[in-house]
Amino acid sequence: MTRQVLLVDDDASVREALGQTLELADLEPILAGSYIVAKDHVAREFEGVVVTDIRMPGKDGFALLDFVRSVDPDLPVILLTGEGDVPMAVRAISNGAFDFLEKPCAPKVFLSVVQRALVARDLVLENRRLKRELAAGDAAARLLRGTSAQSEELRRRVRLVGRAGAEVLVSGPPGSGTPKVAEVIHLLSSASQHPFVKRSAAALTPDGLAEAVAAAGAGTLFLDEVSALDPSAQLTLLDWLDSGGEARVIAGTYRDLQALVDAGRFSADLAMRLEVLRVDIPPLDERKEDIGPLFRHYVALACEQAALPEPDITPDVVARLMAQDWPGNARSLMNAAMRFAMGLADPAPEQEMGLNEQLAQVERTLLVASLERAGGRAVQAAEMLKLPRKTFYDKLARHGLRAEDYRRD
Repeated sequence: MTRQVLLVDDDASVREALGQTLELADLEPILAGSYIVAKDHVAREFEGVVVTDIRMPGKDGFALLDFVRSVDPDLPVILLTGEGDVPMAVRAISNGAFDFLEKPCAPKVFLSVVQRALVARDLVLENRRLKRELAAGDAAARLLRGTSAQSEELRRRVRLVGRAGAEVLVSGPPGSGTPKVAEVIHLLSSASQHPFVKRSAAALTPDGLAEAVAAAGAGTLFLDEVSALDPSAQLTLLDWLDSGGEARVIAGTYRDLQALVDAGRFSADLAMRLEVLRVDIPPLDERKEDIGPLFRHYVALACEQAALPEPDITPDVVARLMAQDWPGNARSLMNAAMRFAMGLADPAPEQEMGLNEQLAQVERTLLVASLERAGGRAVQAAEMLKLPRKTFYDKLARHGLRAEDYRRD
């Protein structure tokens, strides 16, 4: 259990006496005589609680309570009150204070309230630790990278679909990674301990489909580019699905399946069965802010695999990557990253853009970078760029950016 107690009181004698009481109880007091000194110890990761006097010169205990809650609403604050401060302290409880103690208080009572606060803090920190471990172990977080709102929505959708047991259609433009998304869905499903079998639909005959189903067993069968499945194999797959086969089927395509149905080139019944659940992968050109993080990730992977030192990826390189079109999506970006890691080529050769286009792309890159550093706090990001708030918000709107998309918990 955490044992730290930030004790704030401008009266040195009271501060020392309570500090000794805490030490005798095998706790770790951090003594502060003012708001200014105390605030430097307050952080979201602070493994302790705060005990503060209400009446202090300058900013008082209520100001410290407000500051603590702005940093971490789950950090317990215990108020020390004088006789006339009790009504104020009671009101402070409704504003988020953990408890209050009237001075002078008996050591036993003081320690009892502090111990309760420490237990509450322990629970909060443990829950956060478990959430971090869950996120780190979550296949969607580990394998589907990107900071954009579209990427976050993709991860949310994949997690939701992963928990279901029905057939899934994963749709995305060429190179967007439908097989990877399908595998993540499998890893997040109850069948994750069973095989994930991937087959090219174009190469499957009815017998080959039967072999693939058998290989998947109680796991998942992924059919890559299901639109190319032979008509006879389409009927075989539909019959197998209607019979309630054991394996879960995930189909991938970059084509409009409904258009193929309308053209008589794909079974309407099979399309309906495969689209019980659907995951759409957004093209890279619609989430430009993902290009920088993805490129850095791919470069790091390439350097690790080839035992090469990681080259410097400057803002200029990222700006030119973002200015480039990526019809090949993640696959093309990955290829560019591999060439860059090996020093074979500039990943984004200069294109024939006008000065205004180049400046706009650099501006967008700087806006995104400031929002990422500020964790989505627009005011702080604007200060980093030394821009008036209205100007900053105008530029966000011009580039289609939203500060809330970059917020972190």
